[in-house]
Amino acid sequence: MRNVVLGFLGTTLDMGRKRKWRPSISLVMHDDFHVDRLELLYDENFHRLAHQVKQEIEALSPDTEVLLQTLNLSDPWDFQEVYGKLFDFARNYGFDEDREQYHIHLTTGTHVAQICWFLLAESRHIPARLIQTGPPRSDDPQPSYGIIDLDLSRYNLLQHRFDQLSREYGDQLKGGIDTRNPAYNALIDRIELVAGNSDEPILLLGETGTGKTELAERIYNLKLDRRRVKGRMVHINCATLNSANAMASLFGQRRSYTGQAGSERGGLLREADGGVLFLDEIDELDLKGQAILLHAIESGRFYPLGSDHEVSSRFQVIAGANRDLRSLSADGLFRPDLLARLSMWRFTLPPLRERREDIEINLAYELARSEGNLGSQTGFNADARAAYLRFASDPATPWPGNFRDFGASIRRLCTLAPRGRITRAMVDEEIATLQRHWHGSTKDSDARLVASVLGAAAQDLDPFDLVQLAEVIRCCRQSASLSAAGRALFAVSRAKRTSTNDADRLRKYLARFDLDWDRVSPL
Repeated sequence: MRNVVLGFLGTTLDMGRKRKWRPSISLVMHDDFHVDRLELLYDENFHRLAHQVKQEIEALSPDTEVLLQTLNLSDPWDFQEVYGKLFDFARNYGFDEDREQYHIHLTTGTHVAQICWFLLAESRHIPARLIQTGPPRSDDPQPSYGIIDLDLSRYNLLQHRFDQLSREYGDQLKGGIDTRNPAYNALIDRIELVAGNSDEPILLLGETGTGKTELAERIYNLKLDRRRVKGRMVHINCATLNSANAMASLFGQRRSYTGQAGSERGGLLREADGGVLFLDEIDELDLKGQAILLHAIESGRFYPLGSDHEVSSRFQVIAGANRDLRSLSADGLFRPDLLARLSMWRFTLPPLRERREDIEINLAYELARSEGNLGSQTGFNADARAAYLRFASDPATPWPGNFRDFGASIRRLCTLAPRGRITRAMVDEEIATLQRHWHGSTKDSDARLVASVLGAAAQDLDPFDLVQLAEVIRCCRQSASLSAAGRALFAVSRAKRTSTNDADRLRKYLARFDLDWDRVSPL
C-alpha cells in the first residue's frame, strides 16, 4: 500500500527563516514512515519556493514522487473560498483506496485551511488520515510526527466514553430509574437524540399520569446541559388559559390597558425567552387561544395587551396532551396548522399497564421518594411486598391513573405505616381502596361513553349490558375496521367456533342496540 500525503506548501515555515525545521521537507525524514508521493498545493506567487522544496525533498528521498499542484487563493483566510476550492480538488482527485493510503498534512497552511482539511476528511470527501509534524525535541534529533485516524470506532476508549455519556443522558430522562420495558427504553433513546440535536417542538402524548410533565422537565434539563437553551422552563397549563385574565398572563399587558397602577405584566412568553415553553394539556386550549399561540410560536413575536408594538421572545416548545390531537382536529376542535407545527417530533408515553416489568423498580423509586418527603425510612414486610407486587403486576389491574395512581398508593402506605413497616393487612386494605375507587370511576365513565352513543336510551340498559357495550365501543374506536374490532373482541372464542366471521358477529351484536359501525367507529 503506497503512502500519499496531501498538504499546503508552508509559505513561512518551509522557507526555514525562523528555524531550521521545515515541515514539508521533514515528512520524508522518518525511517518508519515512507512517503511514496507528496502533493504540495501552492499559490503561483510562491512558484520559486515550491520548486526549491521539491528539489530538496527529491534529494533527501529519491523514491518520493513530488507533485506540485497550483491552488490560487485570493484570501487564504476566507472560509468559503478555501473550503470550496479544496472541495473541488477532492471531487476531481480520483482516489484509489485499494492501492494507496492517503494522509493530509495539517501543519502547513492557515488555520482556516486546517479546519477545511479536517471537515473534508471527517465527512470522507477525502478518505485520509491526518498527519501532524513537529520540530525535533531536545531528547530526540529527529523531527516528530503523529497520525490521527478519524474513524472513531477504532478508538474503543473514546467510543466507550461517548456511549457512557449517551447512557447518562438516557438515565437523566428516565429520572435515574433503571427501566426494563424495551418499548419505553427505545422511546427514551429516541427522545434523547431529538432533544440533544433539534430545536423543533416536541409533542408528548399519553394518558393522564404517564409522566409527561416530569419528562418535559427532564428534557429541558438535558437541553440545558447540552447548551441548546440558556433560559428557564416556563410551565403553562393550557386548561387555565380560557379565563378572562389568561391572555394577559400569557402575553403580558401594558398599564394603559387597564389604567391601574401596578397592572403592567411581562407575560409568560417573555419569561420563556431563551428557554423552553411547556404547554401542558394543550388539548384543552380553545381555538382562539390556539390561533394566537401559533403565531407566537412561529414568529417569536406578539402584542402584549394594550400595546401597539410587538415584542419578541424566542423559545423552544414542548407540548403535552392527554387526548388524540388528530381526532380533535378532525372534529374541528384543534387547529390543523398548530397540530402540524407541533407534530414534527411526537412521542406517545405507554400507560403503566403496558409496562408491568417496570413496576418493581418504580416501587423502589417511590419508596425512596417517600423517605425524602417524610424524613423517615419505610419498607414492606416480605409477605406484604409480594402481595402488593402480585396485585400491581396482574394484567387485570387497570391502573387508570397510571403512575399517578401508583405513586399515590405508595405514599399512602408509607404515611400510614406504623414504625416504618408496611404490613400485609395494610396492603390488603390499600388494594380494596383502589378497587372501590376504580370501580366507581369506571362505572361513571362507562355510562358517559354509552350515553354519548345511545343518548337517553342508555338509561334503559341493565348494568351488565352497560359495562359490556362500553367495552365494545372502546374497542371499536381503537380499531381501524369492523373486522379488526371483531378479531380483538372474539380472539379467544374464535378457536372454538366453526365460523370465524368476526365482523358479522360484531355487526349482529351492535344491531341489538340499534347501532352500526358508523356510529361507534373511530372519529
